Amino acid sequence: MAQPNIIKLANGQKGNLIKITSINLDGVMRRRLLDLGFVTGAVVEVVRKSPLGDPIAFRVAQTTIALRKEESEKMEGELVANGE
Repeated sequence: MAQPNIIKLANGQKGNLIKITSINLDGVMRRRLLDLGFVTGAVVEVVRKSPLGDPIAFRVAQTTIALRKEESEKMEGELVANGE
C-alpha cells in the first residue's frame, strides 16, 4: 500500500485538495480555525496563492478563507488530488 503524501497546507499548489490530518496551533487561533471548518478530516482546496506566497486562500466548508503562511504552515494534511 502506498504511503500517504503528507504536506503542509502552506506548501499546497493552486487546485490541490488536502485532507487535514493535524493542526498544531493553540489558543484563540486554533479555536477560530476549528470554528471555520479547519478540522481533522476536512478536505481543503487551495484556491489562490499571492505572488509571494502569503496569504493563501483556502476553500473549506463552502467558504473561502485567506490564511497567513504562519498559520497554514502549522497544519498538515494528506494530498488527495493535484490541481492544475
